[in-house]
Amino acid sequence: MCGIAGLAGDGAVRHERVISAMGATQHHRGPDGTLHAVTGDGRAVLAMNTLLIVDPLARPGPYLDGTTGLLLAFNGEIYNWRQQAAAWGIELGERETDAHLLLRAWARIGPSCLDGLDGMFALALYDPRSAKLFLARDRLGEKPLYWRLDGGRLAFASEVTTLTRFGPAPPVLRPEVTAIETPVGADTPHQGIQLLSPSGLLAFDTTTGSIDLTTWWRLEGREPFTGTYTDALGTFSTILAEHIPLRAPACDFALLLSGGLDSAVLAYLMRPPVCVTVRYRGQDRLDESSTAAVIARDIGAELILVEPDHVDFTTAVPHMVRALDYPMGNACTFSEHMAYRRISDLGLKVVIGGLGPDEFLMGYVRQALVLFGPEAVLAAGMAAYRPLAAKLVHPAGEPLDAADALTRLVLRGPDPQGRVRDLVADAFDRAGDDLARGLTLADLATAWRPLVMTSDKLASAYALERRSPYLARDLVELSYRLPADYKITDPAQGKRILRDAAKALGLPREVWASRDKLGFASPVPRWLNGHLMSWADERIHAALATAPSAFRPLLMGGLRSGGRFDRTRMQALMAAVWLVDRTEEAPA
Repeated sequence: MCGIAGLAGDGAVRHERVISAMGATQHHRGPDGTLHAVTGDGRAVLAMNTLLIVDPLARPGPYLDGTTGLLLAFNGEIYNWRQQAAAWGIELGERETDAHLLLRAWARIGPSCLDGLDGMFALALYDPRSAKLFLARDRLGEKPLYWRLDGGRLAFASEVTTLTRFGPAPPVLRPEVTAIETPVGADTPHQGIQLLSPSGLLAFDTTTGSIDLTTWWRLEGREPFTGTYTDALGTFSTILAEHIPLRAPACDFALLLSGGLDSAVLAYLMRPPVCVTVRYRGQDRLDESSTAAVIARDIGAELILVEPDHVDFTTAVPHMVRALDYPMGNACTFSEHMAYRRISDLGLKVVIGGLGPDEFLMGYVRQALVLFGPEAVLAAGMAAYRPLAAKLVHPAGEPLDAADALTRLVLRGPDPQGRVRDLVADAFDRAGDDLARGLTLADLATAWRPLVMTSDKLASAYALERRSPYLARDLVELSYRLPADYKITDPAQGKRILRDAAKALGLPREVWASRDKLGFASPVPRWLNGHLMSWADERIHAALATAPSAFRPLLMGGLRSGGRFDRTRMQALMAAVWLVDRTEEAPA
C-alpha cells in the first residue's frame, strides 16, 4: 500500500510545490517516505508515498530508469515479480523490488507488460520518448486512482481529497448513489474528478492534450471450462494451494477472520500469526467468534477480539468518512474500520481479507434467488431472507427476467433513470447465455466498487496494506469459466467448489459445512433506530441547513426510521458528515 499523485502537461514543473503538497496530504498511505520527482523535460511531476513491505531497506519512490528517462510512481504489490523478472530476462539489484521490474519491463515492451503481472496496483508512468503519461489500474480495481483535467494538464491521485487541492470540485449527487449507495463506472461525487476503471489504461499526450482510454484485461469472452467436476476441483485446489500463500508477506501480518468459509480457508493456507475478529455484545446472531477461536487455535495464531459498541461508532464516523473520501455503501464499514485500527495498534503493516468468492462462486443469497427462484431459496431454510425474496413478486404474477430480478434485489432506493437496470442488463448481455457469469459481471458493475474501495481506503488510513488473495488472476479467471453447477447446486449453500476444496485440504467440518454467511456484519442499522436515533438526527439536520438541494431528499430519507437491515439512515448520516466536514482547496 502506497499513494501516488502528480501532474502532467505543458509547464507541469511550475506546479512542483503544489504536487509536493498533494503528496503530503496522502502521507498516511506511505509513512516510510513521501517524495516527488520532476521529469527531465519538465512535463510531469510525480509524487509517491511509500510503505515498504517487500524490502524494508529499499529506496522510496518515485523510480527513474536512467537509460530511457521513464519515471514511475507505483502503489501496490506484484506478487509474481520474481518469476516475471526471470521470464523476461530482467536483472534486478539487491535492493530492487517489484516497482523496478515494472519500470524496466515497460521500458522494454510498453503497456503490454501489464498482462504478465499478477497483483494489485495503480501506477503512473511518464515516458519522455513519447511525451505521454500513462495511468493504469489492476484487473479488479483493488487500488484506487482518480484523475482530472485542468486546461491542457492532467492531475491524478490515489484519493479524491488530494485532487481537490488542484482546483474546486463541487459535490454532485450521482443518481446511482440513491439507488445502490455508490457511484458507478468512472463517476465520483465530485464534479470534474473521475475514477480510472479497473483494468483501465489511460494515455495522456502532454503535447496535444489528447487522452486515449482503453481496457487492458477483460473477463468476458473466455472459453468455458469443459472438464469434469473432478478435473475442476483438482485444478481449483492446486491454484488455491499455490497462489494463496504467495500473497503472504515476509513480515508478520493479520488476517480478518470472521469464522466463515472464505477467511477460514485463508487461515489454514496462509497461517497468519495474528487473526482479528469483530463481535458485538448482546448480538449473538452476528457472533462467529467461537468458530474463529477454533480456527486460530488450530493454526497456532493469536486471536484478537474487537468488541465495539455504539459509543465507539459515534467517535469513528468522522474518521471513516474522511478515510473513504466520500460516502459509499458497505454493511461492514464500521467493523472493518475498528479491526484495522486494532491491527495498526499492534504495529503490523499488512492485513489479509477474503474478498472474491461470493462474487465469482455464487456466495450471495441474491444470486441464489435469481438462479433458483424465491420459493426454492425459502424452502431451503433461508426464511430470514423472506423480505429480500419478496422483491421478486411480480404484481401480475408474471416471471421476471434475470436482469429485472437482480436489479430489484440490488436496489436500495429509486432508479428513476434506469441506469442500474441498464448496467445489470449489459452485464448479462456480455455474459452470453451463462446466468452465473452474468451475475458475476453484474456484481462487478454495481456492488463490487464499495467493497473493494472501502477495504483499501479504511486500511490505508491506518498505514496498512490490504491484500485479497482470492483475487489472484488464475483463480479469478478459472472461477469465472466454471459452469454454474460447479459453483452452486444447493440454494442455501453457494461456493460449492471452494467448500469441496476446503474439505479436501482437511479443514474442519465447521468451516466447509456452514450454511450461513455473516462476515463482519454489524448492528449499526439497529443502533441508528435506537440508542443513536437522536444523535443521528442532529447530524442530519445540521447538514440539511447548508446541503446542496440535490442532496436534501437523501438526507431527509435518513430522518425516517427503518428496519434492522435498512441502511438508509446510515447512508444519510455518512452523507451528512461528509457534507459538513468537506472543505474545498483553492485552485492552484
